[in-house]
Amino acid sequence: MSLYRYRGSKVWTMDFIFAGQRVRESSGTRSKTLAVDIERKRRRELEAGSAGIRKRCRPQLFSTLSSDWLDKKKITLAPKTVVIEKNNLAHLIPAFGKKLACDIDAQDICDYQQKRLAEGASPKTVNLEVGTLRAILRRQGTWAVLQPDVKMLAVKDDVGRAISAEEEKALLEGCAKSRSRSLLPFVVLALDTGARFGVIRTLQWGNVDFTNRCIKFGKDKTSWGSGRVIPLNPRAIKVLSFWADQFPDREASHYVFPSERYGAAGDGFLPKSYNTDPTKPIKSIKEGWEEAKKRAAAILLGAPDTKPTKPLPCRFHDLRHTAVSRMVNGEAPIAKIAKIVGWSPATMVRMVARYGHFALDELRGAVENISKAALPKQSPVFSPVSTDPKNGECVQSIKKNWLLR
Repeated sequence: MSLYRYRGSKVWTMDFIFAGQRVRESSGTRSKTLAVDIERKRRRELEAGSAGIRKRCRPQLFSTLSSDWLDKKKITLAPKTVVIEKNNLAHLIPAFGKKLACDIDAQDICDYQQKRLAEGASPKTVNLEVGTLRAILRRQGTWAVLQPDVKMLAVKDDVGRAISAEEEKALLEGCAKSRSRSLLPFVVLALDTGARFGVIRTLQWGNVDFTNRCIKFGKDKTSWGSGRVIPLNPRAIKVLSFWADQFPDREASHYVFPSERYGAAGDGFLPKSYNTDPTKPIKSIKEGWEEAKKRAAAILLGAPDTKPTKPLPCRFHDLRHTAVSRMVNGEAPIAKIAKIVGWSPATMVRMVARYGHFALDELRGAVENISKAALPKQSPVFSPVSTDPKNGECVQSIKKNWLLR
């Protein structure tokens, strides 16, 4: 008998053998007729599971699914990523919140993409929002049907630039004139390591090794970048050594760029820092950075005492582009560059293509190397002898023969 009741209990218990295992579970009902149906359903579920048939999920509203999905993802996501996902859902829920997940089709998603573009959202932003939608529908098991008909928007990969040596000099001069004393070492470290803003911001003195002239970065955007150890060039060592002298009582757990405020005091209203807290990292350098770019633009125009309306066109992330471009132009192996800036082996070639920016003269030098390697130094094409009519052979014929080899 597969159904019975324990002594003193009115609830029926299921007891049967499946795949050599004994299954004993409560049916949760006092009705034997209903308990029989529950047992049959339970057997079918076990049989479907053993056959690899996925259990069908109950249709739910997208708003309910999105809330449940975010609650479960919070455990594994970084705080900033949680904020991004919340922002994505703030746009998705008004469009899909009242729909059942199984009722969302490819046309609905296409209409949403067009609407967000009309509202002024960038293609990259829309793709991030659709990516959140995709993750939620995957949990419901409905995305696989939509995937062939949903296309992500094209995103430009040419965003970013490498600044020139003249622009760098002007920019660093502009940073040196900032009332924020941390701006100059912050920017120099970004240029000489290619590190992202967040990684430098949270750097601690315990991860700076002056003896071995290297630095260990903490958590980065990717797992390949987190915890990487890279060497420091002479300029970075010099700047960090000078910066370390400003904090004689520093500890390993203190931040290299601490939280502090800036003002003006004394004769001539000289810049002064106060409320320095080495246990907290600096929050932002935006104000000083924007002012430094304006000073740099004025310096490049030959009028350092004026403030142009347009600053130097340079994002902080362009410092990373600059570092990568210079390493590539210096013929550093791609694998070493990937190790320094924290790229994974699977993406390093694509990242070099995105971050590598070269001037026309730099590209010209690469093209000239083709002919130098292909033709010997004393070939008839370059040899003065080839122009001598006594050779008994036409110069054009010689050139043709060499080019066809």
